[in-house]
Amino acid sequence: MHNIDAIPQTRTGTGLRGLVEQMAKKVRGRDYKIDSAIPLWVLIGISIRRAVWLARGIIKVLFLQGRIRFVFIGPSVELRNARYIQFGRGVSLERGIIIDGLAERGVRLGNRVTLGAYSIVRSTGVLSKIGLGVEIGDNSGMDAYCFIGAAGGVKIGNNVIMGQHVSFHAEEHNVDDPSSPIKDQGTRRVGIVVEDDCWIGANVTLLDGAHVGRGCVIGAGSVVKGEIPNYSIAVGAPARPVRQRVTTTGK
Repeated sequence: MHNIDAIPQTRTGTGLRGLVEQMAKKVRGRDYKIDSAIPLWVLIGISIRRAVWLARGIIKVLFLQGRIRFVFIGPSVELRNARYIQFGRGVSLERGIIIDGLAERGVRLGNRVTLGAYSIVRSTGVLSKIGLGVEIGDNSGMDAYCFIGAAGGVKIGNNVIMGQHVSFHAEEHNVDDPSSPIKDQGTRRVGIVVEDDCWIGANVTLLDGAHVGRGCVIGAGSVVKGEIPNYSIAVGAPARPVRQRVTTTGK
């Protein structure tokens, strides 16, 4: 039986792959090769969808912000308080995302940032106390159904990858007075930092005060509060380093 997807490369197919690779190189700023096992008809479908997303992004940002930005925006994306949102080159927002930019520092998405489907970025929890906001560095991304609550400020570095259902909670409720409802006792804020080149596994929760050092790996399902040293592999609730990564410098 023949594999219907095993279609010989044609001059047209090779040309299309080359064109898509060149466009991806311009967006990503580096060489990009498409797997030759991907059927041509799939590549055509992806290219059309991305073109639609780009057109939608240009029109939406132009309407909301009065400026042109090359942003890929999927269907049902909501940009609330959009004038507080800054987009780098080649940002990709997948289906159903909500971003609320209302914050002292707004929301800043670096070059080639990707936010997965149905993720939420919320900079301010209550109007009585405006939040600090979010900064995500170049080439960083999160998978579907992630949440960033950035009242106390969230800073994510460059080249950070995150799995599904990762959540940031940069604010805590005061609970010291048992005679008063917790909701009436106010909040305290420290903020959350994830430094460059980290891998945050699926279902990780980062609580206010978390600081994940450069080059760390946080195991799936972990709860992070406090500091994780550079190049650590940390797991658990609360997350604790179990070993150090071997780096190219031997450190």
